[in-house]
Amino acid sequence: VQLQAFGGGLARLGGSLSFSCAASGIIFRSAALRWHRQAPGKQRELVATISSGGNTWYIDSVKGRFTISRDNDKNMVYLQMNALQPGDTAVYYCNAVARTRSRGSWTSYWGQGTQVTVSS
Repeated sequence: VQLQAFGGGLARLGGSLSFSCAASGIIFRSAALRWHRQAPGKQRELVATISSGGNTWYIDSVKGRFTISRDNDKNMVYLQMNALQPGDTAVYYCNAVARTRSRGSWTSYWGQGTQVTVSS
C-alpha cells in the first residue's frame, strides 16, 4: 500500500495551494479519505474528510476555504486550499482508512508529510 502526496509549498497570506495524493494497493472506492496537518509544537489534527459516498467534513478553521475531493477512477484525493492564513502553516498528511484485497479489515494508511508555509 502506498499513499504518495504531491503539492504544498510556500504561499503568501491569502494565496492558494493544492495537494493531491495518489493511492495504490487499497480498495479505493470504499476508502474514507482524510487530510491531517501538524503545526510546529502542536498535535496532529484532522482537517478534512471525504467518505466513499462523497460526503465531506471540515474542521471549523478551514470551512469555506479548503475543499477536499476524490477521483475514484484515478485513485486520487485532493485538497484545494484557498485564502491561506499563517495558521495553516503545517505539515500536511493524506490518510486513507481502507481495506485491501488481501486484508479484509479496515486499516489506516498514511502518506508522507508535505510542508505548507504561509507567509504574511
